Amino acid sequence: MSCRPGEDGDMGLIVKTTARVTIPLIGIFGSYIVMHGHLTPGGGFQGGATIAGAGILFLIAFGLGEMKKRYNKNLYSALEGLGGLAFLGVAMLGMSVAFFYNTLWHNGPVLNGKPGTLLSAGFLPIMNLAVGLKVFTGLVSALTAIALWRRWKG
Repeated sequence: MSCRPGEDGDMGLIVKTTARVTIPLIGIFGSYIVMHGHLTPGGGFQGGATIAGAGILFLIAFGLGEMKKRYNKNLYSALEGLGGLAFLGVAMLGMSVAFFYNTLWHNGPVLNGKPGTLLSAGFLPIMNLAVGLKVFTGLVSALTAIALWRRWKG
């Protein structure tokens, strides 16, 4: 048994099996970092980069051929744009209510936010989700493009 990648650039059975188990766990942990960014260290960028690690692990473990089958450039580009627009839209909404007045759940009609809870930060969780989406899709797109360029370059 060889420790070298196969001819198509994918790894062996042990690496693939380990990746199948850890990729969902990385995604869940990254989502936790995004959602709890206003309560703990972390946030949209850190969580998005963590989730992108799952996509990068997929690329490394299963190879560029499998990544090209699963990766939709148009979808990732649209999601990256959506993340940026959502961030700007929420920021403008916060500024239109009052200058950076962070109210969404604080004594509002929907929920009364309690400090230290998930719904205690007004617009910040939504902004973290938008940044996380943008960072995740941007990093996976960039590294997939680099891998494609290296394959093309020879």
